[in-house]
Amino acid sequence: MILKLLFILFGVALVFWGVYRMKTDEAFIGKTQKRRNIFNFFLLGQASGLGQFLSGILCIIIGIVSFIIK
Repeated sequence: MILKLLFILFGVALVFWGVYRMKTDEAFIGKTQKRRNIFNFFLLGQASGLGQFLSGILCIIIGIVSFIIK
């Protein structure tokens, strides 16, 4: 049970870190921050803010599902 809670907590940390990275990262291409984030996601994958944000959401969902399934 503690591991499931830690997994959800890790997901929350990834979400917050992803939001921070999406607001502060720069990119080679893109006039708006939204386009920069999408370009970084395709170029860098998980290392981008958008990738960390999506991975955090996935961790939270998997943690909640693991409580339901047991």
